[in-house]
Amino acid sequence: MNYKELELLLAEGEGTQLEFKRKVSSPEKIARALIGFANTKGGTILFGVDDDASIVGVESEKMEVEMIETAGMVYCDPPIEPNIEIISHRDKDILAVTIEESKEKPHYLVVDDDETGDQETKVLIRVNDKTVIASKEVVKILRAESPDAPPLRISIGDTERRLFDFLEKNERITVKQFGKLVNIADRRASRILINLVRAGVLRIHTREKEEYYTMSY
Repeated sequence: MNYKELELLLAEGEGTQLEFKRKVSSPEKIARALIGFANTKGGTILFGVDDDASIVGVESEKMEVEMIETAGMVYCDPPIEPNIEIISHRDKDILAVTIEESKEKPHYLVVDDDETGDQETKVLIRVNDKTVIASKEVVKILRAESPDAPPLRISIGDTERRLFDFLEKNERITVKQFGKLVNIADRRASRILINLVRAGVLRIHTREKEEYYTMSY
């Protein structure tokens, strides 16, 4: 990454594929960001940059690079290997960490439960400028994107047609709304919607509190 590319990122501001971090805080927090990008569309983390895009720099490049590498190898499952660059900007050093969209989705955050001592895992994704926990529907879609996923088979019957009719009039629908519309269990409603997302017929829209589906056109 050159000086001009860095300036463009700073001017762009945080978003789905860009995050600013003032410092390298802990491997777990770094891993959350790595996983969020890897499970979504990839992205870049600029360490040594404040939320307002002002440059503060990092303190110890060697120690902080090691912490980022530890985050990717120990706290991410499967491991994530980001590309790390040290960039000098007005006498201050910035770490530019680039994460590609993964072909091994989903990646899990692996941490120890403070109360039980057992390990717990969670899948994270990037939504706008935040890293959030993925819903079970999103996790299933991520798994389906794996090269080892079984081939997709869908059929369009009365249930799907009623769904399409509803979306033509109302534009969006949730799992619970769909289940109620066609009188089926939420689990089955979720499975149908996920398969239609995989087939490219529907789009899933992830928000921090609620997810909904729309037609893909």
